[in-house]
Amino acid sequence: MIDKKIYIAGHRGMVGSALERRFRAEGCRHLLLRSHQELDLTSQAAVNDFFQTERPEIVIVAAAKVGGIYANKTYPAEFLDDNLAIASNLIRAAYEAGTERLLFLGSSCIYPKHAPQPMTEDALLTGPLESTNEAYAIAKIAGIKLCQAFRQQYGVCFHSALPSNLYGPGDNYHPQNSHVLPALIRKFHEAREAGDASVTAWGSGQPRREFLHVDDLADACRHLLRISEPPDWVNIGTGTDVSIAELAETVRETVGFQGEIDWDTTMPDGTPRKLLDVTKMKRLGWESRISLKRGIEQTYRAFLDERSRATVRA
Repeated sequence: MIDKKIYIAGHRGMVGSALERRFRAEGCRHLLLRSHQELDLTSQAAVNDFFQTERPEIVIVAAAKVGGIYANKTYPAEFLDDNLAIASNLIRAAYEAGTERLLFLGSSCIYPKHAPQPMTEDALLTGPLESTNEAYAIAKIAGIKLCQAFRQQYGVCFHSALPSNLYGPGDNYHPQNSHVLPALIRKFHEAREAGDASVTAWGSGQPRREFLHVDDLADACRHLLRISEPPDWVNIGTGTDVSIAELAETVRETVGFQGEIDWDTTMPDGTPRKLLDVTKMKRLGWESRISLKRGIEQTYRAFLDERSRATVRA
């Protein structure tokens, strides 16, 4: 694979940058990387021109408009429209350019709100989605099914990976639009610096979530690309979860904040539980290696480094 032309869509995001690190460490010689300024993935014409010119042999779709509950509720049109366009443009262009392999990255939020836990791959489309991230989930489901359809009709190896909640270096720390783990890191860090007596966290703290370090995801993607006949879609996670309250305690301890946590129950909790069944991925020979505690410690160090270099995404 080191001699293949590999296009990582979204290489400047948290997931894309982890994939770039992973493939560079392996010695891949021909990584195709384009920023949003260089290539607008929502433009069908621009995407077609890029693929016809560069002819990537392997494509990993890590590009997406992402955010937490607040962002999903506030900008549903952008979350649906932009992510549909990205998926459709890239998958179609890859097929027309003769790309031999495409890996589309979905999300655990594509499963029904009340899917049996842990969620198996066949739970897809068996019930209503969680309303707070419905737009994003619908766009991701469309991408997953589009890969399946192209594979079924044209015989191309287009397939998908569905990771659990991701975190790690390069995360987005926006005070309103970020996901829960980076939001907590920023809140506790700023409260410790300010000497605050308490931090307000959103929701009740009771929902349970599974968290996967982004470097584990990058390793899982590399593993999937070695498999000649991968599943149409497969869960990627740790197989364990924690309550948001437990997560907050771990982050507080890591950051060194000594104050209290106040839970704002006027804010939505989202899905009660999201835990992936990772049996299929284990049977394929891969499982996660980075524990949540070690991953949070590493992520906090990365956050401090990003702050010192004024490169925090916020």
